[in-house]
Amino acid sequence: MIEILIASHNQHKIKELRKILDHSEIKLISLLDINEKDDVLEDGETFFENALIKAKYFANKHHVTTISDDSGLIVDALDGRPGIYSARYSGNGDYENNLKILNELENIENRRAHFVCEIVLCYPNGVYKSFSGEVHGYIANEIKGDHGFGYDTIFYVPEYQKTFGELDDDIKNRISHRANALKLLKERIDEIINHK
Repeated sequence: MIEILIASHNQHKIKELRKILDHSEIKLISLLDINEKDDVLEDGETFFENALIKAKYFANKHHVTTISDDSGLIVDALDGRPGIYSARYSGNGDYENNLKILNELENIENRRAHFVCEIVLCYPNGVYKSFSGEVHGYIANEIKGDHGFGYDTIFYVPEYQKTFGELDDDIKNRISHRANALKLLKERIDEIINHK
């Protein structure tokens, strides 16, 4: 059994990671579980750099294998915004972030967008592995659905003709950017569990 710390205070993200990374040989704990209140400055220029900063910090501090994810929305017509600033794009939380995107895309035909997720798993000795995932879709014309978090209610997936916010968690957890990154991690699970 290996204990892995999830370097996040985001309950939605923690729940999603636990569902996707469910494994009998892994015990997942979060920063909330250990009452860790440190908020690490994510001053990297990419999703990968930010995920690495968090993973290394908490792996070193708690001497435990740590998993960190940095993810966000890339909108083609907005030159890649909000990108690494996705979580704080409006400065006022998820709902206002969604409204800001919808307002910026008003009367714009090109609504192509994709989610990116970079996951870093870092051992206490500083050695790390990284895994990338993406999912492509479009920005809807309005907020739809009450599932998920972040930009889920405006991210439209053509295969299902629904936003992430309208999809069941089980489906989203199979096709999301985070799921795609974690699939790659799971392919290395034996190596991770048996790491010395």
